[in-house]
Amino acid sequence: MMMMRQSGSRVAGLGSRLFSTSVINKGVHESSRIAKPSLLAKEVVGVNGGVVDTFVRARPAVAVFGVRQYSSTVTLQGETEKEKNKEEEKKVQNVNTTADSEKEKGNIVSYWGVPPSKVANKDGTDWKWACFRPWETYQADLSIDLNKHHVPITFLDKLAYWTVKSLRWPTDLFFQRRYGCRAMMLETVAAVPGMVGGMLLHCKSLRRFEHSGGWIKALLEEAENERMHLMTFMEVANPRWYERALVFTVQGVFFNAYFLGYMISPKFAHRVVGYLEEEAIHSYTEFLKELDKGNIENVPAPAIAIDYWQLPAGSKLRDVVMVVRADEAHHRDVNHFASDIHYQGRELRESPAPVGYH
Repeated sequence: MMMMRQSGSRVAGLGSRLFSTSVINKGVHESSRIAKPSLLAKEVVGVNGGVVDTFVRARPAVAVFGVRQYSSTVTLQGETEKEKNKEEEKKVQNVNTTADSEKEKGNIVSYWGVPPSKVANKDGTDWKWACFRPWETYQADLSIDLNKHHVPITFLDKLAYWTVKSLRWPTDLFFQRRYGCRAMMLETVAAVPGMVGGMLLHCKSLRRFEHSGGWIKALLEEAENERMHLMTFMEVANPRWYERALVFTVQGVFFNAYFLGYMISPKFAHRVVGYLEEEAIHSYTEFLKELDKGNIENVPAPAIAIDYWQLPAGSKLRDVVMVVRADEAHHRDVNHFASDIHYQGRELRESPAPVGYH
C-alpha cells in the first residue's frame, strides 16, 4: 500500500510538471477562476480523486480588439461608400440636366459623353451638312479632257472593254431617256469599286505590314465622291419602287463580281472601272444635251450640290451635271493609271496615289 501511494504521488507530481496542472480543492479552484479571469480552467479528475485544473490562456481582449478594429473599418468603408454614392448621384443629376438641355436642342444624348460636333462656315454660320465637312468641299476642274480613251490592246483590256459595253445595252433599254434615274442607278454602281478596292488594299497592308502609298485613301475618296453624286441626284429624281428593287439586285451582283475580279486580277478590275467611267462621261454628255433641248427641266441645283462643289448661288441642274461629269473624267484617269501600274509589273504602293485628284 505504501508503495502504491508513493507511486501515485510520483505520477501526480509528474503530471503536474508535464502538463502545468495543480491539484487543488474545490474552494481554491473557484477562487482561482475569479482571481485569473484571463485563464480558462478545465476540470479533470486527478489520480488521488482530487481535481486537476488545467489552465489555458484565453484571448478575450484580443478578440474584443479585433471586433472593434473590424467594426471601425466597416464604419469607414460605409462612410466612403456613402460619399461615393453622393458623388455619383451628383454626376447623374448633372448628366440628366445636360441631357434635358440637349434634348431640347434636338441633339442625341449619350451616357458616353461624346459631344455633338459643331462646324461653322467661313462666315461663322452653322454648317448644316453632317455627311461632309467644309474642308471636303472643292471646285471641280471643268478643263479636264473628256475625250481621252484607252484603246484596248491586250486580251484583258478587250475583255474589260466589251464587258462594259455589254452592260450598256440593257441600261439603255431600261432607262431610255430618263437620265435622272439613269444617273441615280449609275452612281449606286459606280460607288462600289472604290470601296472594294480600298478595303482589299487596306487588308493587304495589314497582312504585309506595309504602306499603301496613299492608294487606300485615294480609292475611298473616289467611293465617297460617287456616293455624293447619288445624294445629289436623289434630290432631283424620284425612283420608282421597281427601280429601287433593281438597285438592290445590281449592287449585290456587282459588288461580289468586282470583289472576285479584284482578288484575281487588280489590273483587270481597274481597267473595267476606267471603261465604266468613260461610259459615265458619255451618259452625262447625253444628259446635258437633253437639258439644252428642254426635254428635261433645268431646275435649281440642290443645296447639297451648291455646298459640296462650291457652286455659285443660283446654279442650275446643268451646272451640277457639268461638275459630276468632270468628276467621272478624273475617276477614269485614276483607274486607267492604276491598271497601267499593274501592267508594268509594279504594285500600287510603288507610285504615289493621286489623293485629292478631282
